[in-house]
Amino acid sequence: MRTIVLFIAMSLDGYIADPAGGVGWLNGQEDTAEDPGPYPAFIRDVDTIIMGYNTWNQITTELSPGKWIYPDQKSYVITHKALPSSERIAFTSEDPCSLVRRLAKEGGKNIWICGGADIVRQLMREHLIGRYHISVVPTILGGGIRLFSPMEREVKLRLVRAQAWNGITDLIYEPR
Repeated sequence: MRTIVLFIAMSLDGYIADPAGGVGWLNGQEDTAEDPGPYPAFIRDVDTIIMGYNTWNQITTELSPGKWIYPDQKSYVITHKALPSSERIAFTSEDPCSLVRRLAKEGGKNIWICGGADIVRQLMREHLIGRYHISVVPTILGGGIRLFSPMEREVKLRLVRAQAWNGITDLIYEPR
């Protein structure tokens, strides 16, 4: 089966977006640093991306308007909006857990859970995330959208690797 990977950045105090939903704070301690960190190696092993509508909307309107930034992967956007799909981007109202289970049975590379927090929560509840790659950005937001919301149960993880670059600490965990 393919590995389901949560690869996401959060502030030191656990937020994935500021109170307005923005992510302009996602830089390391040196805004001009050239080091791309672990992303290039990570994305080579991914052929499928799952995200919510808000993440897709932010990518297409703020982060990369006019050009889809994942042209080599098939992206699934979970939404209740009736939007037309394309060859590379599929809009679906399918339950995130059902979608992940179905895609995991197909051949291919890793599946990246790109966001948002509600999708992460649903997948965690069903034990579907096989690797947590969390980049902790050296910023304290004080509020916003939390990565992890209260859970009904404890989730025990095993540290696989920790690395730092440009003040960002990458923590890679797998379920115990």
